[in-house]
Amino acid sequence: MEPHVVPVDESAEFATDERCAILEWWNDPSDPAVSVARARVAPGVTTVWHRVAVDERYLILTGRGDVRLADRAPVPVGPGDVVVLPAGVPQQIANPGPDDLVFACVCTPRLRPEVYEALPEPSD
Repeated sequence: MEPHVVPVDESAEFATDERCAILEWWNDPSDPAVSVARARVAPGVTTVWHRVAVDERYLILTGRGDVRLADRAPVPVGPGDVVVLPAGVPQQIANPGPDDLVFACVCTPRLRPEVYEALPEPSD
């Protein structure tokens, strides 16, 4: 890997079936150890109940949300909070607020489509 700067390209943001928008800041096969993305959840939206086969960390940048991990009750999150998600943990995040919920997502090793699994909604 060579040192370099990767400029952000806002036009590369894409919508997902998970019900959020993703902007991949860094996700390159030349660096399989990590990926970094920005996730954006619109007001009133809850992401799909899912799990991934990599470790994730969410750093909440703006907005407020409620994160649900495994069989635990939802936990409120806001700017500066870090959500630690070990590989395989069922999860979802809701945005009950009036503004976008935006967070950085750091994955180790890097996130690839085949490590994502949508799950049936839990029956509470």
